[in-house]
Parts: sequence; structure tokens; C-alpha cells
Amino acid sequence: MPPMFKPLEIFIGLRYTRAKRRNHFISFISLSSMLGIMLGVTALITVLSVMNGFHKEVRERILGMASHATIKGVSGELAQWPQAIKLVQDHPEVTGQAPFVEAQAMLANGQQASGAIVRGILPEREPLVSDVGEHMRYGALADLTPGAWNIVLGRELALVLDVMPGDKVTLVTPNLNVTPAGLMPRLRSFTVSGIFEVGMGEYDRGVALMAMQDAARLLRMGDNVTGIRLKLRDLYDAPRISRELANQLPGLYRVSDWTLEHRNFFAALQTEKRMMGLILFLIVAVAAFNIVSTLVMVVTDKQSDIAILRTLGASAGSVMMIFIVQGATLGLLGTLLGMAGGVGLSLNLEAIVASVERAFGIHFLDPNIYYISRFPSDLHWNDVGLIGASAFVISLLATLYPAWRASRVQPAEALRYE
Repeated sequence: MPPMFKPLEIFIGLRYTRAKRRNHFISFISLSSMLGIMLGVTALITVLSVMNGFHKEVRERILGMASHATIKGVSGELAQWPQAIKLVQDHPEVTGQAPFVEAQAMLANGQQASGAIVRGILPEREPLVSDVGEHMRYGALADLTPGAWNIVLGRELALVLDVMPGDKVTLVTPNLNVTPAGLMPRLRSFTVSGIFEVGMGEYDRGVALMAMQDAARLLRMGDNVTGIRLKLRDLYDAPRISRELANQLPGLYRVSDWTLEHRNFFAALQTEKRMMGLILFLIVAVAAFNIVSTLVMVVTDKQSDIAILRTLGASAGSVMMIFIVQGATLGLLGTLLGMAGGVGLSLNLEAIVASVERAFGIHFLDPNIYYISRFPSDLHWNDVGLIGASAFVISLLATLYPAWRASRVQPAEALRYE
């Protein structure tokens, strides 16, 4: 017969999987186990893809304002910055450089006041290291001309100060002036020439931009700057490139990169992803171990079949392999269906969520709260492979105990009451 050309264990194991059983409850439990694995794998792939998408959005928004790497002077000021820029330009991984002056200050408009980080920039070089110019809601960076005493505010900061483009704000620096009345902070009136919104409260609420020459003059830095911001070809290679630049630059410099300046934040995101993956993987584990109960009931139901096989010469190992094949088939089918469902859902999640929102007139993400009005999905194929392999291995492990019990069935005991 044609089936006999197949290995005996595989043939019988697959036949037990697809054959109609007298006990329909066992068939229901088998189907439930497979569907549980499928749903667990689908949920795990989809949720991790959404988390990857959120992390990517947050990372891009942070690095839209922050630099990939920064070179600063040890004393807080960098004197020979033109020479430093020429040196880093020769590095093949550095694609953009821009000097900056930065300090903490207070902005006031009447009774409204707020602290902020004031950053002096060169408008013509800022696009080389950041994309803040692409997020201007009013005005343009080109309006920050030296001597005009213009300032660009983040949207949230402008709301707190209750100002619009064309209004005046007073900037108070920590530098002190000696006056007959004593030591007084330095004050300067600025005209709001623009408003930006990058979608991160840290910057929209706490950063103001002005011409670098105006900032240096206000802070009495002369021709010095705070440092140089760098954009790299591969931002994930920033730690290595930063070390190389630190070794190449003569003199004393302090070189840092975005992984150091935002280490706690990105470490928290990575920990959140791991813990969420672990929690969701428990769904897969529970579904996989349902295979244990399924196979235990199958072994009980098939004791007479096992006894006949043993009587015909089948070894204990062959019997064990039959039930391993059956359980592995359930796990493999559930895993493959789950991977297909997870990949399909992740690749089309944005369109699916948008359709649901239009159909029911709801919004899952309020842009006024989250700044993101859609579900970003970033599918990583290595996550898909790892989830699929792990789910199948757990399913395979779940078959070992029932299969071992089947191999221990004694033919005489099993056939005594048949």
C-alpha cells in the first residue's frame, strides 16, 4: 500500500492528527491548542511590531533635535571650533557638522514665565544635523539673522508664554551684570520670529532657538561656542565613531553620542519591549501546554491501538515518536498560521486601524495627547523568526511527557478488558 512507503511513526502520527475520532472532545481540544498557538504568535508579532514602530517614531523625533554625536570643550567652551570641524569632516562616517551655543535661561512675557534651554545656531548649517527646519509651523530658521535678536520657540513653550510670531519675550540668563544696585541678571528682549513642533514635549516645551552670534554675545562667549553637533551616516554606530573622533582630535575634548545622552530613556524602552514580549509569550506557552492535555487524552483513548502496535513489534521509541509527530504537527500548524497572521496584520495594521476608526467614528490615539495619530508598525523579520522558532520548540517540548507515557503502555494491561 502507498502509505507504507512512509516512515511508520510519521504516517500514524499524521493519521491520528487528521482522522475522525470517536471522542469529539479530544478533537475540539486539539483544535483549541492549535488556535491558541496561532493567536498567541499573531498577537506577539503584531504587538512587537507596533512597539518597534513607536520606538522608531520616538527615536526619530528625539534625533530630529538631538545630535548623533557632540564635541564639547572640557571647560564648557570650545575655542578652536573651525579647526575641529575641519578635522571631523575628513571622517568618512560624518555627514554633517554644525557649531552651537547652549545655555539654560528663563523666558518671560508679562506674568508668564518658563525655563528653557536656549540654543544658538547657524541657520545655514542647522539642516545638516537636525530636521527642526522641516517642523516649522510659523516662520523659518533663516529669520535668525545676527543682530536681529529674533527667537524661535517650541509650540508648547509658546502656548505657556502666550505669544505668537511678532510678539516680544524677555530672556533672562544666569550671567550677572554689576550695577550700582548690585548684581543683576542679564536681560534681553527678543522678537518671536517662528514656532516649531517636533512632537516631543521635551523639545516643544523646553527649547528656544536663536542666532549663534546673538547667543554668544548674550552669554559673553566671544568667538567661542559650546560645541559642535555631528550627524553620522549610521546612527547606531555612534559609540564607535565617537571613540574614534576622541582619539583623533588633538587637545582636550569631550565627545559624547546620543546613546549616552538618552541612555536611560532608550534603555527603558528596550526593557518595556522585553517585558511585553515575555508577558505575551506566556499566551503561546499556555496554548502549547494545552497540547499536553490533548495528547494525554489521546494516549488514554488509543491504548488498545498502542498495545496492538507493540504486539506487532513496534518499539517503545516508535510509539513515542508517533505522539511526538502528532503534537509537533499541531504546534507547527499553529505556529505557521500565527506567523502568517502576524506578518499580514503588521504590514497592514495602519490601514486596518484607519478603517475601523472611520467605520465607528473613534480615534484610538488622540494626537493632542500622544502626538501620534496612527499606529506605527515596524516589522522585524528576526523577531518573526525568533517567535516562530520559540513557539515550535515549546510545542515540541510539550509533547515529550505524553509521548513518554504512551511508550510505557503495557500491551497485556491495555488489552485485558478489550
